[in-house]
Amino acid sequence: MKSTLITLLLLLGYMSQVPAQNVRFATTGQIDFEKKINMYAIIKKTINKDNEGYMQAAFDQYKKNQPQFKILKSTLAFSNDQTLFSPLEDTQKDANGFWGSDPNVVQNNIIFSNLSSQTFITQKKVYEETFLVKDSLRKINWKLTSETREIAGYECRRANAIIMDSIYVVAFYTDKIPVSGGPESFNGLPGMILGVALPHENSSWFATSVKDRPVTAAELKAPIKGKTMNTKGLNDTLNGVMKRWGNYAQAVLKALTL
Repeated sequence: MKSTLITLLLLLGYMSQVPAQNVRFATTGQIDFEKKINMYAIIKKTINKDNEGYMQAAFDQYKKNQPQFKILKSTLAFSNDQTLFSPLEDTQKDANGFWGSDPNVVQNNIIFSNLSSQTFITQKKVYEETFLVKDSLRKINWKLTSETREIAGYECRRANAIIMDSIYVVAFYTDKIPVSGGPESFNGLPGMILGVALPHENSSWFATSVKDRPVTAAELKAPIKGKTMNTKGLNDTLNGVMKRWGNYAQAVLKALTL
């Protein structure tokens, strides 16, 4: 009886260690993301006393024919210290009417990030013009919390931050993917960011799947098209073009420089 009990305890001890032995820390692969946009909330923000006569009618018609949330898809290829964020084609753009080209409801950035050199190259489409922005990665002052959430099969820890002086960001990252990247321009946490929510901007990005696989150099090729400039140059250009756009300019600039 005593020997049986000892054997059982040894077996249980071994089994408790097996999962830990099978944990794999992926440093190369592909993540599929979905961006979810609350179209009703975004459109409602554009209605004011100067345009409500026609905008409210257009909004009411939109709600009759279109869902509240728009879904956009993208991929993030990563290998060690490099990532490439690539949006997939927006198949709903035409269905959104004149709101379809609003910078708040599209994904027009192809972003190559070098986490080792802390630099990025972004191909950014702004209406009919394309820019190639090269600069240092955004420094984000993250504050880690104890809250956790499972995303795409990974346990993720929550972090909060404020970027661009006023945008509140909630992110979830996993240290099981020890690459300090994420969707769009979000980075700087001790692991891959699998979820980002911008509560006041009515949008979020969350991973739907993670593929642990080799990534080729071709899959991490930085974009090359567009008028080359740095972040300041882009901001100066956009401010110059939109200075007569009134209050709407601020919302557009925020979306284009996020």
